[in-house]
Amino acid sequence: MDDATVACFFQSVVKIIVLKHFLVFLFLLSFSFTHGQKIDSIYVHLYTDSLKKGTYNYINIDGKLDNGRYLPLDSSEISFSSSDGKFYGNSLYLPEDFHKEKVHIKALLRSNPSMYKEFDIYIKKIPNPSKLKTLDEILNEDKKRN
Repeated sequence: MDDATVACFFQSVVKIIVLKHFLVFLFLLSFSFTHGQKIDSIYVHLYTDSLKKGTYNYINIDGKLDNGRYLPLDSSEISFSSSDGKFYGNSLYLPEDFHKEKVHIKALLRSNPSMYKEFDIYIKKIPNPSKLKTLDEILNEDKKRN
């Protein structure tokens, strides 16, 4: 190989390396635009009106982003604490023998501890049925009424 061919080869290699670095930079830049939204506020959206004893009660916290969209937040973004029970992720477990009327919960945004929600949730008072009715039992009840 002559010197001109070697020089041309190295110039091509340098262009490819520069192009790869530029593409990686563009990828990282686009990723930061799509995932760099700031949480403006947090909201509590409960799936139930009361907590149940002896089960895991999911506490749903949504973050409102600065672009107006909502994003569900989990325990990696929210720090949960409560007056009673124990949190496992977003779920609060209350023992079967729990006897208080309500539980006080605090959900704190880990990235901005000044942003938090505190609220009380009451405990379900009516016991769960020991056995649920089958579809046949429900349909037979309706026939007997008519």
